[in-house]
Amino acid sequence: MQLIRGIHNIKLEDNGCVLTIGNFDGVHLGHKQVIDALIKQAKILNCKAAVMVFEPQPQELFSPVTAPARLCRLRDKYILLKSLGVERLICVNFNHKFAIQSAESFIEDLLVKKLGVKSLIIGDDFRFGKNRKGNYKMLLKAGQTFGFNVSDTTSYKIEKQRISSTKIRHALENDNLVQAELMLGRPYSIIGRVFHGDKRGRLLGFPTANVKLKRRVSPVNGVYAVKIRTDMGLYYGVANIGSRPTVSGIRQQLEVHIFDFDFDLYGQTIEVVLLKKLRKEIHFDSLSVLKAQIATDCAQARQYISALGT
Repeated sequence: MQLIRGIHNIKLEDNGCVLTIGNFDGVHLGHKQVIDALIKQAKILNCKAAVMVFEPQPQELFSPVTAPARLCRLRDKYILLKSLGVERLICVNFNHKFAIQSAESFIEDLLVKKLGVKSLIIGDDFRFGKNRKGNYKMLLKAGQTFGFNVSDTTSYKIEKQRISSTKIRHALENDNLVQAELMLGRPYSIIGRVFHGDKRGRLLGFPTANVKLKRRVSPVNGVYAVKIRTDMGLYYGVANIGSRPTVSGIRQQLEVHIFDFDFDLYGQTIEVVLLKKLRKEIHFDSLSVLKAQIATDCAQARQYISALGT
């Protein structure tokens, strides 16, 4: 899949596509329905199926403190969208200059001149341009003027409930991993690169693979039984997601203790799939109490994983 990072990197040969625009946070089953329609239309028109996303996501620019936790990073979106058959991912740098451009400029300069959009699939609640003046009605009129088709996305529902990233985030925050999985179409997981930590877990007798959560706030927090996908294969273990209050941690990160594992993972990208929440992250009075609790967590996780028949 082609990745275009920044409007300035759109080339003449990129002109002509069927396009959809959105955050696509989590790339859930509702998004999949949109992508299926996108690919079908691209085949009919014999052009590229393209998705436009923004980095950072708009709410992260306008309200960085209160912006919702992300379900996935750009890297994850790329992998997931590619797996669905998307041919081109356009990542627009969402800054204040871009945000204050007129809705007319967004349509004429970006959609028409640079991208040569043949067909646009968009939510009927989509707003764009300075003061959010641009809307679905404006796009319909522009389509008639510039010769591109516009269609709206139909909400995908499970048990008569509309799927959205917000609902998935709410399910995760309330420890409802099953409901989140139903809406995502897969178990919720975190993908990241292993970095060198402070080796505190090794000193406690439970070595961990540490993954930074980058700038995003995690929608999940606590201790979980997990499945870990690595270059060496599939493993199981216990993960702590949080700020590690017992050792005065500040930045959120993911720490994974992998059962029956003795390989070097530094620099590698792993996927940590959440299977079951064991407990909340709490502060312990001493490292010895923390060590005892980790042993209990591991025993509970092993028991749960064994019951799964893995």
